[in-house]
Parts: sequence; structure tokens; C-alpha cells
Amino acid sequence: MSSSVSVAAEWDLLSDRFYRRITIYSPLPWSSPATTTASSSGGGSSGVGRLDLSTHIVAAAPFGGPIAAVRDDSKIVQLHSEPSRRRLLLFSSSGHPLASSPWTPHLPRLHSLAFSSSLNLLALLSDGSLLRFRLPDLNPITSSSPVPLLPPASGGVADAVFWGGGVAILTEDNRVVVTTDIEVDDPHPRELADPGVAEDEQVLCMAVVEPQFVMSGSPEVLLAVGDRVVAVDEDGVQVLGEALEIGPVQKMAVSPNGKLLAAFAHDGRLLVIPTDFSRIIFEYECDAYDNYQLISSSLPEAIEACIDAAGYEFDVSRQHTLLRAATYGLAFCSRFPHGRFQEMCKILRVLNAVRDPEIGMPLTVKQYKLLTATVLIGRLINANQHLLALRISEYLNLNPEVVIMHWACEKITASAAIPDVVLLEGLLDKIPLLLSIDEQDKALQKSIDSGDTDLVYLVLFHIWQKISVEKSAPLDFFGVINARPLARDLFIAYARHSKHEALKDFFLSTGRLQDAGFLLLKESRELERNPMASKGSPLHGPQVRLVEQAHRLFAETKEHLFESKSAEEHAKLLRVQHQLEVSTKQAIFVGSSVSDTIKTCIVMGNERAAVKVKSEFKVPDKRWYWLKSCALATVGNWDALETFSREKRPPGGYKPFVEACIDAGQKTEALKYIPKLTDPGERSEVLVRIRVDTAC
Repeated sequence: MSSSVSVAAEWDLLSDRFYRRITIYSPLPWSSPATTTASSSGGGSSGVGRLDLSTHIVAAAPFGGPIAAVRDDSKIVQLHSEPSRRRLLLFSSSGHPLASSPWTPHLPRLHSLAFSSSLNLLALLSDGSLLRFRLPDLNPITSSSPVPLLPPASGGVADAVFWGGGVAILTEDNRVVVTTDIEVDDPHPRELADPGVAEDEQVLCMAVVEPQFVMSGSPEVLLAVGDRVVAVDEDGVQVLGEALEIGPVQKMAVSPNGKLLAAFAHDGRLLVIPTDFSRIIFEYECDAYDNYQLISSSLPEAIEACIDAAGYEFDVSRQHTLLRAATYGLAFCSRFPHGRFQEMCKILRVLNAVRDPEIGMPLTVKQYKLLTATVLIGRLINANQHLLALRISEYLNLNPEVVIMHWACEKITASAAIPDVVLLEGLLDKIPLLLSIDEQDKALQKSIDSGDTDLVYLVLFHIWQKISVEKSAPLDFFGVINARPLARDLFIAYARHSKHEALKDFFLSTGRLQDAGFLLLKESRELERNPMASKGSPLHGPQVRLVEQAHRLFAETKEHLFESKSAEEHAKLLRVQHQLEVSTKQAIFVGSSVSDTIKTCIVMGNERAAVKVKSEFKVPDKRWYWLKSCALATVGNWDALETFSREKRPPGGYKPFVEACIDAGQKTEALKYIPKLTDPGERSEVLVRIRVDTAC
């Protein structure tokens, strides 16, 4: 669509919601003169050519799944426009060929295709028998003949409606047969009550209320017969909506939650009604046109609307526009939960990745939430999109083990076959044997060559346990693993969680002084979180010593002068904070920054200590004024704040005083200092903020 057309013009109002139809992928690969499938169960590739959906029986899987198509042999097709032999075709939602398989000849005519909830392809034949195909190779799930779902004398299929786990079939003699276990090899169809359709009447359309939405636990089939709609189940038949007079219904569709029914009447009306036909919830003339504009004056609601709209948007540039609008509003409304914005950004990154034409899964945000990230990753790995599945798992902090395991199994399956006996002799038996004869070096190398980290850990633990029993120096062990990167990295990863002293010795023995320094800082932080390290606890002594040791290690190399200076300053700060906790008898200083230490001293009324900290750590006057004004505003000491502002002209101006008053919610106090702002831009900015904060 041209960028000059208003975005709002694309939307139509239905009840209290706006809807639009968008083109996600264009042009589709099957529009090209020749398309080649990615794989073919019959061996080799198969040219598809141009695909005209109007001459095919088509089924699309939900949640951005694949599309299946078979040429409809009941329709006339131009000569040489398609291959003479019919094929079962499988495409991604973006039109990329996934698989192709020859359609078995001499079968009864194909009536319809559908996908089950487990993403198996179902093919219903005109005689009421069912074929099932496994994705993505389109191989039949059972090698036997099609499974019959209708009695022999039924006359065949007149209409059928599939849902995730079953199918409802209307026979030529107007009987209704349902099957709720089509996923099994031996399904059990059962006939519902006689709908009572006269010989001169015709069933215009049908719909199914799925079993989980019916109190009886069995599916309920809705049939549009003449001017009435009847509900058919195992117990009987009920005529619905006689008082509504909606007329002949041409098409019906049940909502995903089973509560509502959309019905298209013969006179062009679109009606939304409950499935019990108790009333008309909404009625829409399809030939009418209205243009609506949604305006909201509430800032939090406007931010929420922008974030929601970005989630429903498929165009990436419009997503950016809507999210930028939301971030602008967030800057003026501090009470809005920022996690909502971050969550939507994460969801959109995942959705945009799977919507890419190469992946071809055009999921909506609601479908993604219903499907869940775990199921989406499962579908990606089943489609052999392991790299994308791994990246999504890492991005969403999910366990990537399932993806890696599936990828490894696929690699093994695709590689040359190695007998299990060879693997057992080469890996499992040989390494323990080498360890038993004290050939640790060879055992370690063999385990590394196998690529199995469990085997490498087995050898490492064996060598380490032997060192502990013999009480020998671990330097030889460190030298052995340092020469082998995989063993070294696995040892470091294990020791970081359980053996800090051994890891520290390893870093020192191999000359990695900076890594040893960082490890000492980590131990210092763990002491700081120790509940015993409070109220003058002697644990602060070891904590300071650890930081000083890290300072000395960093000072050994010129590349880590910054870390050395930072550790030295940190040790000095810990001593000052420990003295403050001893003098105040309150364990609230250790672990805070220099700025927070100064603010805490001022809040407690100990300005002399705050001035001492400022002097020792060379805090600039500009930051001092900011910290003191914030601290005085925090405790509500407005007289002291005003006196402080008059001592001398603040080096950073009076903006810190205004900001402190606004943050404390004291608009009246802030107005005292606004006239002293010399920058007109700053003055207008804080005045706007006062008004916005008041509105929010």
C-alpha cells in the first residue's frame, strides 16, 4: 500500500474492535513459472510451476503452520498448465515448497484436507474414508488402505467440518457422523441423532461446537436447513433461534472459545450471536462503509494502545513507529509499568524472525501467546530450523538442550552409519581402561576427541580425586588441562561454581592474574551478601583484604590499571562505610556507592561525615549540590534546602533543587526555584513536567 494512504483508512470497525486485512507475503514463490520443492518423498525434486489455488483443494494449518494442496479433479484445468499426474504439495505459509508426494491414483475422489492438532495432514475421501500423512515428508502414517469413517450405505460425504482432534461429516442421505479420535489408527465414528431434514430441503452449511465447549463432552453440530438452524448431538435435535428470524444462513463459523457464532445471512447481513441463539449480539451490513477514528485522552491508556497496536502490526516500520510513540509517552508517565513495553519488544523480535519468508510462520501475537514459546521452538526444530530455534531459546532464557539434542540426533542420522559396537569399544570401554592403568594423559585426549563432555568430566574428576587422595601438588594437573582448551574450559566452568580455591590456584599458576583478581572480587561480594557481615562484623576485615589482594594482582599488568585503581578505591570505601556502621550502629552503608553513602549521611543528619566522604573521594561540587538537595528533599527538610540554596550560587544551577522538589511531590516548593533558572528551555521543561505529573 502506498505510504500516502492513511493507516487509519485500512481499518474497519466491528462492534468495539477494529480489524483489517493485510498482505503478509507478496509475491508468493508459487506465483513464479517454475517452483522446485525443498524435498520430495518420492525422491528428488519436483517442479510445481504456477499454482492456481482456485483449482486445488487447500488446507492451511493454524498458528502460522504449513499449507497443503491437491489439484481438484472435479474442476477443469487448462491443458499443459499443470502436470498431468496429481501431487500432494506442502508449502510454508510464505509459499516456499516444503515437500511433494505423488497422489495415489484409483482412490475415491478427495473431498477435503485438514490438519490435526498434532500437525498431521488429514485427507477425507468422498466415500468417507480417511488418509493421514506425517509432516514434513508427507509419508502415510499407516501403510494400509484408508480408514472408513462412514457406514457403507451412507451415500458418501456431502459436507465435513474438521477441528483439532475430530471431524463431523454430513452424509448424502443427511445423516451426521462424528469422529473424535482421528489421531489413532483405529478411530471410532458414531452417528448422531437424525436431524430431520426433509427430502425437498437442503443443508446450506454446517459448523461444529467442539466437545470441550459442550457440557455433555460430545461435539454439537449446527446445521442450517432452510430458514432454521438445528443443533444435533447424540441425545437429539433442537431448533435454534426461531424468534430471531435471521433467515437462510449461507455460512457459519464458531469462535475459538466456543461461545459465539458468526453467521452470514442470505440478505448480506453478518450476525454475531451466542451458540445458544438467545439473542443477536451484533449485526453488520456488509455493503455499508464507515470511517472511525479512535481518540484517547488518557496517557496510560494511549501508551497501552500503542504497545498493543505494535503487537498486532506485521509491518516492521510501523512497529517501530508505534513503539517510538509509546516510549515518548513513557517519558512523561512514570507509573506505567515499563516491563509491559519490554515484554512486547521481546515478543515482536521473535515474531518478526519466524515471519521471515524463509521461515514462513506468520503468527499473530495472540496465536504466539496461545501457542507458547516452547511449542514454537518445537515446531522450528521439527522444520529443521535449529539455528533460529537455538537463538530464540537463548534470547528468551529457555533451556536450549532440547534444540541441541534434536540437532545432534539429526546430524547423527544424516551422517554415515557407525555400528554401536564400534562406538562402545572406542569410547566407553577404552577410556575407563586407560584410567585404570594410570594413562590419564591418553584417556583425557581420547575423551576430548570423542566430543562428549561427560567423558571429559569423567577423566577430569578421576585425575582430581587421585590428586586429593595422594595429597600431591596440582601443578601437573593444571599444566595438563591448560594445554587442552576443551578440558581447561570445562574445568573452569565447574570450578567457578564449587572450587574457588582450586580455580584461584589454577589462574595464578598459569599467569592469568587478572582472572584471579576478578575471582577475589567475586568472593568479596559473596562476603558482603553474608547475613553475618553486619553491625561491625569481623567479616568486613576479610572482605577488605580480598579487595586489596585483587588490587595488587591487577597492578601487576599495565593493561588493568583501571581495575587496579577501582579495587583500591573500593577497599578505601569499604573501610569508611564500616566505620560509619560502627559509629551509627546501623548496617546500611556497606555495599552502597559513594553517592549513596553521602546521601545516607545527610538523611541521617550527619553532614560532617558526608563532607568527610566528599573530601576523601574528591566528589565534585556540582554532584555534591545535587546529592545534598536530593537528600534534604527526601526527608522533607525544606527550610534547610532553601538555606543551602542561598549559601552561594550552585555550580550546576538551580535545576537540582527543582528536580528534587518535583521528585518528592512538592510542586509548591519547586516553584520557589523555577524563577532562578536562567535557561528558558530548562524553565519550560520543568513547568511542563509539573503539569504532566499532576495529570498522571
